[in-house]
Amino acid sequence: MTAQTERITDHLAAEDIALQAVLDALTDPVRRKIVCQLADAEGGMACGTFDINVTRSTSTHHFKVLRRAGILRQEYEGTVKTNSLRRADLDRACPGLLDAIIAAARHEADR
Repeated sequence: MTAQTERITDHLAAEDIALQAVLDALTDPVRRKIVCQLADAEGGMACGTFDINVTRSTSTHHFKVLRRAGILRQEYEGTVKTNSLRRADLDRACPGLLDAIIAAARHEADR
């Protein structure tokens, strides 16, 4: 782990990701939108680049909930905090759940 990633110390260990925590985190539509945008991204996304209509402090809260549930990883690249899905960890802990949530969220958005 580099000195830059050590600035964020509350990432959940992969073996501690729990179904209930993941489901609780994904009950919020803004957090589902963040997850869908990350799923579409080719790499990490900076916090300020998401298409979510909330204040900065509210978005910080949403990222924290997702991080603490084990859904995303946040790392600093210089002064920019980037976010990426922990897809492999989630697929081991909750097989198929992430893809199902993303598909359902997209279906709902298309209606």
